[in-house]
Amino acid sequence: MKVEEEEKQYFVIDFDSTFTQVEALDILGEISLSNHPERNARLQKIKDITDLGMAGEMSLRESLIARIQLLNGNKAHLPELISRLSKLVSKSIERNSVFFNEHPENTFIISNGFKEFIVPVVTKFGIKADHVFANDMVFDEDGNIIDLNRNNVLSINGGKVKQIEALKLKGQINMIGDGYTDYEVRKAGMANNFYAYTENVEREPVKKHADHIAPSFDEILYHKKMSGALSYPKNRIKMLLLESVHPNALAKLKEEGFSVESYPAGLDEDELCEKIKGIHVLGLRSKTQVTAKVIREADKLMAMGAFCIGTNQIDTGTALEAGIPVFNAPFSNTRSVVELAIAEMISLMRGISDKNRDMHQGIWSKTAKNSFEIRGKKLGIIGYGSIGAQLSVLAENLGMDVYYYDLVEKLALGNATKCDTIEELLSIADVVSLHIDGRPENGNFFLREHFQMMKDGVIFLNLARGPVVDILALKEAILSGKVIGAGVDVFPEEPKSNNDPFTSELMGLPNTILTPHIGGSTLEAQENIADFVPRKIMDYINTGNTENSVNFPNITLPPLKDAHRLIHIHKNRPGVLAKINNTLAEFEANIVGQHLKTNETIGYVITDINKQYGKELSKAMKKIEHTIKFRMLY
Repeated sequence: MKVEEEEKQYFVIDFDSTFTQVEALDILGEISLSNHPERNARLQKIKDITDLGMAGEMSLRESLIARIQLLNGNKAHLPELISRLSKLVSKSIERNSVFFNEHPENTFIISNGFKEFIVPVVTKFGIKADHVFANDMVFDEDGNIIDLNRNNVLSINGGKVKQIEALKLKGQINMIGDGYTDYEVRKAGMANNFYAYTENVEREPVKKHADHIAPSFDEILYHKKMSGALSYPKNRIKMLLLESVHPNALAKLKEEGFSVESYPAGLDEDELCEKIKGIHVLGLRSKTQVTAKVIREADKLMAMGAFCIGTNQIDTGTALEAGIPVFNAPFSNTRSVVELAIAEMISLMRGISDKNRDMHQGIWSKTAKNSFEIRGKKLGIIGYGSIGAQLSVLAENLGMDVYYYDLVEKLALGNATKCDTIEELLSIADVVSLHIDGRPENGNFFLREHFQMMKDGVIFLNLARGPVVDILALKEAILSGKVIGAGVDVFPEEPKSNNDPFTSELMGLPNTILTPHIGGSTLEAQENIADFVPRKIMDYINTGNTENSVNFPNITLPPLKDAHRLIHIHKNRPGVLAKINNTLAEFEANIVGQHLKTNETIGYVITDINKQYGKELSKAMKKIEHTIKFRMLY
């Protein structure tokens, strides 16, 4: 059917800070002024002038001429400029390159920049050269850029309005840009919509005049109900980060285009039940408890990220049943926890905490009583996972004899000795260090009888999980002298934030180091976590990869290329895969790749097809019996 003229959608796109991530004249300045004695001052002046012009506080021609005079540019600089700009195309523009190739007649570039560098960049995306309208540079005989073509309508204020008027486009005109001159087109009635483009820069004076805010080109296509590279714009995916997750994670997720809210403290169950509504991704550390009740209230939740090692604070089973993968950082803070354990062993062996307290009270208590080297002592590690194993290696290098116990068969590192029972380990060890996880069955793992099995005068560390140790039993062991030093970093009940009070039965006990759950709280560990967890979340959202998920079937997928990816999560019941493929056959979908993995609860099917299908296919896939979640990636 022929599309009527009034129904046509035209996309008129600005170049600087819209089609590209940068202002082209700023980049030209970096090139042309590379050896200039006033380089830094001129570059800053160019940026200031650009901002004044974009905000409408300086006339366009005045802004362009002022920048040309500062640039010291030459025609010889243009090839490098074009090369750089080609690498700095806005991410979502680049992601949607197919759209531009499919709609060359409907796409225009109208810019106050210069054709000399704009045309070579945009034509690589299928945009027609005669659909590019921009200023012209004027060169002298040596190729120096000395002026602009002052007869070009785009060199004056209101030039974009006049240019679009001259095109006489019939249909819906969508003006897309980051500057005041782009808004002027809408103001003059020459565009039906003005999208303030904020992927690269946000200008408040421009945003307040916009019909729509567009954090990406995906958002524009989604708003216009047109197919794009993403089936769902990332800015519409809302993320909630709790407990002061490292700012690097926040920046990384925002850079990817997601809408992120960061909250400094933990939330209790009722607070989280209210806050979780409408949230697609939840990130937290160890304090916030994500219960079955919270998950039932999560009407949009797609994934969760634990910015720590443990995930016992999350009901991963209920999350699995709801089709929500959970990711954590199993190795990112291992070194930090191990170093704290080593530091506390040495400190407790020397009684440093009590001696430090005495000194601050004016008491000089120089004595070798109950003060020992760790060299030659026997370290008993309960839980030989990534932390326990690394502690084993470092402790052995310090001259300790290492023994370990784990329910799972683990290969000994170095000269460590495996103990067959926990009783065997406790009867040997001079230092006992717990490194087990916080699964429910590990609650009250270490009880009074275990302390009684120990040698007299032992050092005890719990840097694992608060509920795994009977605190009153530990207190009794310290007061009786069975334990002559204890280091505890985790507690059965912990404050939700630094503003809440802390209490414990262990407060005030001799040679007892209490720390506020800081085992993984080093800058290095938090930076590692802030890199690892967002990458896993983004990978799942963007591609469907579930590698390293703690509760989901783990699938590592090939890159999505020239296909559409269908992600289907269902209850693990016989015959579901057949129903999926029968549905695809009904729509004549050609499958180019398919992956299935199951566990005892769910099945996870990823199907790549080579043709785009509409909402009817999605509806049909969602109606398949036992479906939990379905989504499509373009």
